[in-house]
Amino acid sequence: MRMAVLTCLVALGALCAPQASAGTRVLVQTRTYDIAGNSGAALIEAMGSKGPKHGFMTHAIAQTAYTADWELGVIQDKGSCRIRQANGTLTLFYTFPRLASPATPALKKRWNRFFAGVRAHEGTHGRIAREMMRVTDRSITGLRVANDPYCYKARSEARRRIQAVYAEYEARQNAFDAREHREGGHVEHLVAALIRP
Repeated sequence: MRMAVLTCLVALGALCAPQASAGTRVLVQTRTYDIAGNSGAALIEAMGSKGPKHGFMTHAIAQTAYTADWELGVIQDKGSCRIRQANGTLTLFYTFPRLASPATPALKKRWNRFFAGVRAHEGTHGRIAREMMRVTDRSITGLRVANDPYCYKARSEARRRIQAVYAEYEARQNAFDAREHREGGHVEHLVAALIRP
């Protein structure tokens, strides 16, 4: 499951020398919550009550949240404005369950398979977010606007492009979740394999 994305734009003042794009920095924070149970069904029930909030009344098994921040370096030249550098920071926040009770060898084996599938699912959300940052960087670095001595138009166009890429990748995140969580989908199979003795 994935949480909302926050996109912030911070524009730097005019800078003198051209430079290549510095690209994206990725920060990752992983949190866990403890669950206990002596069966797969008990573990699923524990995740359903202790997992990260998903909506008003429900809890997710795991979660990926992220923020995206941009610092733009601009050059003003003869009345035009160019974005010479876009420095993005993507912060990924993963939340996973942690088995905190002793488990039989059979349950431990099922848990390990289940958890590997959950980690792979959340990792895909992270990869989609990383790709979003790369595409955004390419979209705004080098942007040039004529007759823009104070870079208002360039900053406005950069914000528009950031929002357009965000919307496209938000749709990809939602489509991925829809496929994974559909009836008979990957998440259902993971849960069923954990519950089955």
